[in-house]
Amino acid sequence: MRLVALSRQAKRVGLVPGISLADARARIPDLWVEEMDHIADAALLDAVADDCDRVTPIVMADAPDGLTLDITGCDHLFGGEAQLRLGLSRRLRRAGLHTRTVIAGAPDTARALARFGHVAIVPPGAEAVAVRTLPIAVLNLNEKDRVAISRAGLKTIGALAERPSQLFASRFGEEMTHRLLRLQGIAPAPLTPRRAVPMLWLERRFAEPIGRVEHVEAALSELARDACACLGERREGGRVFEACYFRADGAVRRILVETGRPIRDPAIVLRLFRERLDALADPIDPGFGFDLIRLSLLATETLASLQSSLDGRAAEEDQVADLADRLSTRFGPERVLRFAPENTHDPARAARAVPASFNPMTSAVWPVPESGEPPLRPTQIFDPPQPIQIRLVEVPDGPPRRFSWRKKEFDVSRAEGPERIAPEWWRAPDAATRDYYRIEDVEGRRFWLFRAGDYATNANPAWYIHGVFA
Repeated sequence: MRLVALSRQAKRVGLVPGISLADARARIPDLWVEEMDHIADAALLDAVADDCDRVTPIVMADAPDGLTLDITGCDHLFGGEAQLRLGLSRRLRRAGLHTRTVIAGAPDTARALARFGHVAIVPPGAEAVAVRTLPIAVLNLNEKDRVAISRAGLKTIGALAERPSQLFASRFGEEMTHRLLRLQGIAPAPLTPRRAVPMLWLERRFAEPIGRVEHVEAALSELARDACACLGERREGGRVFEACYFRADGAVRRILVETGRPIRDPAIVLRLFRERLDALADPIDPGFGFDLIRLSLLATETLASLQSSLDGRAAEEDQVADLADRLSTRFGPERVLRFAPENTHDPARAARAVPASFNPMTSAVWPVPESGEPPLRPTQIFDPPQPIQIRLVEVPDGPPRRFSWRKKEFDVSRAEGPERIAPEWWRAPDAATRDYYRIEDVEGRRFWLFRAGDYATNANPAWYIHGVFA
């Protein structure tokens, strides 16, 4: 059992991370210790990261005990970088956290100075100077490489930066030189936000937290109007909306709404959020009130203006889409489905059921028959196809004239085909080629039949009914 993390008081009396628990108790008999809980630590870090979203929506987790915030373009909202840093530090201290915050132009520079340095704000372009005195431990090298570099007399970042990088790359690998360049702000550092970066977001801050339902709804309605006005200027519509409610005590509640088509009508947006809030099993608790409400658009699409007077069908389609959005919001997207076309010639895979709000990234379109022609595919498909018995057929490629299905005889009056559809060989390499026919019997019923194989290779090929036309 060893000590992993220490409070400030424990450090003042001489304890250091890594010593055994027995040695620590020998020095301080009444030492207060807690077993390390990785799950609780990760949950706490996530909660702090959620609260830091009030500063910027671009927050990166630096486990196990750090966060990196991209505040580009956000500092003016708080009176400058110094005021932003001071306000965030005070807020975290009031929550009982001991933190160190640094602002720098490069994320690796800020991270290193927060852990090993004493600089609060690094002037633009001064990253290389600010890290010169830091120990080489900031590079997070393995112990073997760190000891080798230290024995060579290179114990600071400045000493490493003065040597040619080729020497270190050949001995310790290029990753070490890349870390050194990122630390000095010379090379860009990859950043992966913990949440998707919104395409557009608007927020309202309150000097006094609000908790009444009508006040919260009024703030959200105002944000929806402003967001839709911005979308109108950009000729876009929103597909995914997210309302974030930041409580004064640091808790954050997020409500997500997805639509099946791009919209920019604030009344529709507000109605969808009402549906979502009414369907919540765990209603939003304002606690001591919300001091910040943010509306983010996580996905947008181009949306041209619609003249409904010229196209009555467009208005009807909007009403159906609006109903699907409301049902999806109330009952969940997985409970309201629609069919989407697939880019395949296999009839069994030509369509798939997707959530009504899902927008599949595919170029496939529904086949449209020529004017006056019957539909190319039946409205009802059997899975699997049902076998039938042929009583009379034209050989080799003619349609059946009489067949039996479900103990009933059908006499064919009209037929069209064959339409040959080869199987997808990479899925079913041994499947036989199918010849499809559109059939109408003497009573006007229409079927979609196919023959598996041909009479040249099989004297008695199997016949199936794959669908029924309406």
